[in-house]
Amino acid sequence: MDRIKLIVPADREAEGRASEKWNSIAKPLHSLGLLEDMVIKLAGIFGSESFSIDKRCAAAMCADNGVVCEGVTQTDSSVTAIVARAMAEGSSNINLMAKAAGAEVFPVNIGINGSLDIPGLFDRKIADGTGNIANGPAMTREQAEKSVCVGIDMVRDLKDKGYNIIVTGEMGIGNTTTSSAIASVLLGLPPEETTGRGAGLDSEGIKRKIAVIGRSIEINKPDPNDPIDVLSKVGGFDIGGITGLFLGGAIYRIPIVMDGFISAVSAALAALICPVSKEYMLCSHVSKEPAGRKMLEFLGFEPPITAGLCLGEGTGGVLLLPMLDAALAVYNSAHLFDNLPMEKYKEL
Repeated sequence: MDRIKLIVPADREAEGRASEKWNSIAKPLHSLGLLEDMVIKLAGIFGSESFSIDKRCAAAMCADNGVVCEGVTQTDSSVTAIVARAMAEGSSNINLMAKAAGAEVFPVNIGINGSLDIPGLFDRKIADGTGNIANGPAMTREQAEKSVCVGIDMVRDLKDKGYNIIVTGEMGIGNTTTSSAIASVLLGLPPEETTGRGAGLDSEGIKRKIAVIGRSIEINKPDPNDPIDVLSKVGGFDIGGITGLFLGGAIYRIPIVMDGFISAVSAALAALICPVSKEYMLCSHVSKEPAGRKMLEFLGFEPPITAGLCLGEGTGGVLLLPMLDAALAVYNSAHLFDNLPMEKYKEL
């Protein structure tokens, strides 16, 4: 966790040069909207107006959650390991969508129940899932910090392998329950306003889920001013790992793409730990989960994709990559005002 002290703001001069470059391209000013802003942000992250995001990947944190025993999910915990195996074998949803975007997928076992020996699944296991937050803390504070460090280390290792942009992903049955609990605490809203149906709950199921989250917050009393306390009391290892990915991006100066609701909750924890880490985050889409947009507003991000997504795994995050590729195709174009018989657009 001491590495967080190494985080510094993005390069403002590089951002300025990227902004000037956009304004030199023969098109109406700011006409690519959020995509222009993201390219400028990338320049600040890389410290240069010339950069590449050609080697990309998704890092998916996989873990089980003890709260599943409260009947807050449609499936049982065994599905976490099943999907993690599919990710490692290259056949899960995220693998197929990442391939279309030219990205690789690295699933991480940060806390799946049981003994697993799956080629391609990174073993960073902390424990066999978390505790049941309806009865007590999800984990110890030490375990929470360790989960964050797993994410930070993953960024370091992936950057060493040459990856220059990372999408956050996850797999963990029950993690919309833990995410909704964290959102309720951070936003200061009742669980009724932050809780959705997750992977699919009927009316009775959603009532039960809301009640479990309310009881979890009442029993554990997480401190909204202490993000590690919130993570340890009502969070999950997967959320901690993703929080670490965002912090690692800021430490090692590499952009980290936010996926949906669970990822946004993790980004919020990272931002509370170190506000400057937001300068290294890119927002992809707004989740269909009730608190999806609320979490983005909390962070101050506007989503470029509003497609009603809630699949998870990092699937929404990888959709941002081809959009950035298209924007960079224009950004790196020679189609400049200086080469054409027309006047530059002016700020009005």
